[in-house]
Amino acid sequence: MRDEAEIRGHRRTYIGSMPGQIIQGLRRAGTRNPVFVLDEIDKLGTDFRGDPASALLEVLDPQQNDTFRDHYVDAPFDLSNVFFVTTANRLDTIPAALRDRMEIIELGGYTEEEKVEIAKRHLVPRQISEHGLTTAKLKFDDAALVELVRHYTREAGVRNLEREVASVIRKATVLFAEGRTAPVKVTRKFVREALGAPRYLEDAINERSLKPGMAIGLAWTPVGGDVLFIETARMPGQKGLTVTGQLGDVMKESVQLALTYLRAHHQALKISPTFFDESDLHVHVPEGAVPKDGPSAGITMLTALASLLSGRVVRPRLAMTGEVTLTGQVLAVGASRRKCWPRTARASRP
Repeated sequence: MRDEAEIRGHRRTYIGSMPGQIIQGLRRAGTRNPVFVLDEIDKLGTDFRGDPASALLEVLDPQQNDTFRDHYVDAPFDLSNVFFVTTANRLDTIPAALRDRMEIIELGGYTEEEKVEIAKRHLVPRQISEHGLTTAKLKFDDAALVELVRHYTREAGVRNLEREVASVIRKATVLFAEGRTAPVKVTRKFVREALGAPRYLEDAINERSLKPGMAIGLAWTPVGGDVLFIETARMPGQKGLTVTGQLGDVMKESVQLALTYLRAHHQALKISPTFFDESDLHVHVPEGAVPKDGPSAGITMLTALASLLSGRVVRPRLAMTGEVTLTGQVLAVGASRRKCWPRTARASRP
């Protein structure tokens, strides 16, 4: 939405004028206290036709919307009884003044178990019906659904999952069109024959051997949890510190804090007190093309550097998360459930 008149309406002096969408929605609902859903509020535009975000300030602010004035109606209207629900994918693109008037509720993506249950109850029956089959002719087992979720989709919702389910069902439909009469049971083998090789291989830890200077952290992404490798290297030099991997300011500060802690506690960790005077250190987070930032990498950075300087290897298949303070305290860890799903919980299991 780009036109402010979509919110406030057109003045009656214009040809084709009409009320704004707020008043029109109340008229269609037939009540003055409905539930309004404003979808994709983060995609408001601004151009020569006006700023709809500033118009929404009067609509969403409970201190002002009891006297909302539509240009077409040209009379105060009470919107204080209307319940407004807005949706957005990103918060940073919502104007700050508008965001300040909202109560923000963050919803995480579905877990693997939830996706499997949604597919079993809703997606599979709907796609079977749309392809002209019945549940007596085609049946998915749970292992096949888990295979689809783990290895063929990585998303917060289930749209791509439904597309993959439809692709598998079309493969079965071809079999029936060629003359098959026996029911088809979709298994993991059938899924791989229908969709080809898996797109996402989950156990990245087994593919890499840990060495001194490497540690594994947990990270949260919009499509679930993931593992984050931290690599460090030491070279002859004097007090050089290089940080690479598209890290944000928070993670760069975590590296600096970890180095300071190691220098302050070198005796307890059995590290040479002159290591920084005689060495250059390099901290790298692979997949450098992907920007990374967050307040939970401090303990992983500290462990990686301590492993490098002490020559000890971190325990394999151990992932960590949490920010560390200058005194060595690990702060409270947030979003643990979303970090441990879907891949890291299985990958870090001993």
